[in-house]
Amino acid sequence: MAFNFILLIVDCLYLGDYERYPQGTRVALYYMVAQFFYAVVWLSRLSILFTIVRLTIPRTSFRRVLISTAITFGIVWALLFSQLWWICEKIPSWKTQPHPQCDLGKSVAITQIITDVLGDFALILPPFCLLYKVRLSRPQKVRVLSVFSASSITTVVSLVHAYYVFSDGGLKVLMAAIVEAPVSLIVANLSVVVAFIFRLKAEEETPPSSTPIKLLDHSLGSAFATLLLRLL
Repeated sequence: MAFNFILLIVDCLYLGDYERYPQGTRVALYYMVAQFFYAVVWLSRLSILFTIVRLTIPRTSFRRVLISTAITFGIVWALLFSQLWWICEKIPSWKTQPHPQCDLGKSVAITQIITDVLGDFALILPPFCLLYKVRLSRPQKVRVLSVFSASSITTVVSLVHAYYVFSDGGLKVLMAAIVEAPVSLIVANLSVVVAFIFRLKAEEETPPSSTPIKLLDHSLGSAFATLLLRLL
């Protein structure tokens, strides 16, 4: 949330009356927009991933895989951070433009497409693996899958952003980034919002004990179902 707030401020400064700022400040604002964008997107993904980690049993191989995925996310974020500096500093002529914007090129677009698709896939797959071990009613299963599958929305928006990067869309690249950042943040907080809404609805319609969940005889499934009761 803090990074997104800072991103909005930097966006306003970069897109607003930028002519009153020195050239070096304009370049710094561009770098801040690009790097805070990466921070919002990948921290949102990490937030979703740790929500899934919380639903797993400690000291299991599945949790270790998820934690390894979180470390991989951090590494990818660092690589994207470094790639931006490498590409933009390699050809610094863009810094003399009245409204400086680095031509990121096809390599950054391809990297973003690959990392975004694989990253969101890594967020969608684990809940399906956990739900496979739990017997839920159809409405409950729809609730859980709809919350965690919302990462696909971020994928669609990120592909649009990568397309503009690939085709050198100019300010369209920035506008797509402005859309993708809050969408990522909304998706990251969707599980909390949806859980709160369904909990209020359940309290109004039926007693909490009237809809028990039937579990498979499996420790991972039992723990996951217990935590789903708290979530939903």
